[in-house]
Order: sequence, then structure tokens, then C-alpha cells
Amino acid sequence: MDEEHTARQLQAIDEVVGIAGEIGIQIWLRGGWAMDFYLGEITRDHRDIDWFAWAEDAPDLNEKLMACGYEPMPGPPPEQQRDFGRGDVELSFALLAKDGNGRVVVGGGPWKGEPWPAGMLDTPPGRLGRLQCPIISPAAQVEIKQMMPVWVPEMPRRSKDLEDIARLQAALRDRTRPV
Repeated sequence: MDEEHTARQLQAIDEVVGIAGEIGIQIWLRGGWAMDFYLGEITRDHRDIDWFAWAEDAPDLNEKLMACGYEPMPGPPPEQQRDFGRGDVELSFALLAKDGNGRVVVGGGPWKGEPWPAGMLDTPPGRLGRLQCPIISPAAQVEIKQMMPVWVPEMPRRSKDLEDIARLQAALRDRTRPV
């Protein structure tokens, strides 16, 4: 494991949580780091840090991240996702919205208005050491990792996704067993 890169990513997670609190917006970790914060341990190296944020908060978030030295990076349409980099740390913010029924949906781009898993944002923060961070629910993490190759056929299932699904499912089983 690249411990120095991991330390810079953890520092960035802490920084982004602080930025969100400072400007009064909500964010949630998704992807591999969300899994690690749920499990309370670092399971592998991570290429980037994936987040969810409300589409309406994107302008304020962009401004603050750029003031902290992050630079916009090319990626999906900006109404769907915002990507930033600083050195070897990459941040990716998928944008959320709510539909007329209050469901959390894709905030923009070709899948605008498509629902995300129910209850995705309704889980306690995760923790890794001294760091605490909002995360998406582990059940939503599993569903997203299982469905991504169906939703986006050009994105094949990766072995790390299968390993993440197995870890999350085992943790969910262990946490629902009576003591």
C-alpha cells in the first residue's frame, strides 16, 4: 500500500469535510473510501476520492476547492459531476438533486432524474481513526457496485468491485446478527 498517497487522501477527506462544514453544504463519501469509513479500516489503495454533493451547492463548492488549490479536471459533463485535482489527489463529486416526490436522483447529465438507491443518504457517518465523515449507506454502496455495469455497459465490472461487494455484504451480515 502507498502509505504516503493514502495519508494525502485522508488529509484531503478531512479538508473537504471541513470545507463543507464551513460553507454549510452536505457531502457524502461514496466508492472505496465510503466502504473503508464504514468498515473502520483501510482495505486497499484508492485511485481517487468519490463524493456525492447537491447540484445546487456545486458553485460554492467549486469556488472553495479552487481557493484551496484544487484545479478542475476534465471528466463527465459538469452538470453531472465535478472533478478536481491537487498534486496526486483527485476528488470527484457526483451531483444529486431531488425529484418532485423528494427522492434522491441524478442531478444532471444523460441520467438526470434517475433515482439513486432509497435510503442512500440515511446512514450514520463512518469513521477511520480520528476522522469521521458522512458516507452513503453500505446497502447503497453494494447496489451501486452491482448495478454500475448494467447502468453503464461500457464500464465493465472490476475485480476490486467484487471484493468490495463481498466485504460490505459480510459486514452487513455481521452487524445484523444478534449478540
